[in-house]
Amino acid sequence: MKGFAANEKNRLENATTQTKVGIIGAGPVGLLIGNLLLQAGIACIIVEQQSRDYIEHRARAGLIEYWVVDYLRRYGLADRLLREGAAHARCEFRYRRQRFSLPYASLCGDRTHYVYPQQELVKDLVASFLNAGGDLRFETPALCVSKPATTTPTIHSSTGDIVCDLIVGCDGFYGVTRPSLPSAAFTIFEKQHEFRWLALLAAAPPSTDQIIYGLHERGFAGHMLRTSKVSRFYLQCADSDSLNSWPDERIWSELEIRLSLDEPWSLTRGPILEKSFLDLRSFVCEPMQYGRVYLAGDAAHIISPAGGKGMNLGLADAAVFIHAVRAFYERQDDTFLAAYSQQCLPRIWRAQEFSHWMLSIIHPPAPDRPNATFMHQLQIAQIERLRRSRAAAESFAEDYVGYNMVLE
Repeated sequence: MKGFAANEKNRLENATTQTKVGIIGAGPVGLLIGNLLLQAGIACIIVEQQSRDYIEHRARAGLIEYWVVDYLRRYGLADRLLREGAAHARCEFRYRRQRFSLPYASLCGDRTHYVYPQQELVKDLVASFLNAGGDLRFETPALCVSKPATTTPTIHSSTGDIVCDLIVGCDGFYGVTRPSLPSAAFTIFEKQHEFRWLALLAAAPPSTDQIIYGLHERGFAGHMLRTSKVSRFYLQCADSDSLNSWPDERIWSELEIRLSLDEPWSLTRGPILEKSFLDLRSFVCEPMQYGRVYLAGDAAHIISPAGGKGMNLGLADAAVFIHAVRAFYERQDDTFLAAYSQQCLPRIWRAQEFSHWMLSIIHPPAPDRPNATFMHQLQIAQIERLRRSRAAAESFAEDYVGYNMVLE
C-alpha cells in the first residue's frame, strides 16, 4: 500500500503543469474564454470531465442574443452560426385560443436573436480551439481547486495538477470550483419556483416560425425552435408526475390542447428523442470571485429558461472576464479583475427579474390558490397590455433581446 501511495504521489508530481489561465469546464463559456485567450496569446488549459462526443451532442439552449452573435463575429467564431442559424425577430403569445405576435426586433433597433443549438456552438468552439493548438483535456475531471488566494492557484485533476496564475470555474452548478472556495466568503441568493416543466426534444419539424409561449388554464406550453427537423417543447406539469405519467400520446395531445387556436393551425408530431423534468430554480452567488479564482456561467448563477437568458448570461461573464484578463497581462492592470463581480452582477439581476416576471405571466395560478381566478385575470391583463401598448412592448423587447455589452 505504501508503495502504491508513493507511486501515485510521484505520478502526480510528474504530471504537474503550469499555465497562465486554468479553465474548468468545456461548455460554451469555458470554450469562448479559451478561444479568446489563445487569440490574445495568453496560455491556457481547459479540463473537461466528459468526452468530446458527449459535450458536442448534449442538447441544451438554442436562443442566442444579438450581441453574442456580433461578439463571436468580431473574433471569427460565428461563420457556421451565420450560415446555418436562423435569425428571429418575433415571438408569439397564445391565450384563450387567440394569438398575437410581438415584433421585438423592430421595437429595439432591429436586433434579432439567432436560433442555433448550443451543442452546435460547442462544436464550433471546440474545433476552433483545437485547430489553434489549444490544450483541451477531455475526460479529465477537476477534483478540486487549492490555494485560491495565492499567486499560484491550482487545479487538481484526475491526471495531475495544473498550477495557474488565474482560474475560472465554468463547471456549472454542481461543479467543484465553487465548493472548493470558503463558503463564508459568499452570499447565496436562491429561489425554488413553484413550477415544474416537462422538457421535450422531438424529431419534428417546427410548427411555427417563431417561439410560442402558450398560456392555458391546464398549464403553460412552450414551442421552441432548434433546427428545421428538431423542435423543443415544454409542458407545465405536477410535482408528483413521473416520466411514466407522460407517454408520447399524452404529450402530443396536451400540446395540441394548450396551443390550440380558434383558427386553422396544426402541430407537427414526430418521435420524441428526449424527455426530462425541469424543477425551476433561480440562484445567484455573490461575489463571483475569491482571490485569483473566478466563477462564470452556471457556476455563479442559475436562471429559469423563461426568456432564454441562461447561456447568454454565461457568455457575457466570459466577455467581461476576457476583457479583464487582457488588461492584466497586456497592461499589468488588475483593476478589471478586481471589479469582475461588480461588472457582471447588475446584468445577472436584471435578467433574473425579467425571467421571474415571465414565469409569473405564463403559468396559471393553482386552482386551490387564494384568489386564483383574480390572479389569472391579472395575467391576461398583462398580456393584453403587451399587445396594445407600444411602451409595454418596447420595454419587453429591450429585456428580451439582451443587453448591450459595454466594456471600458
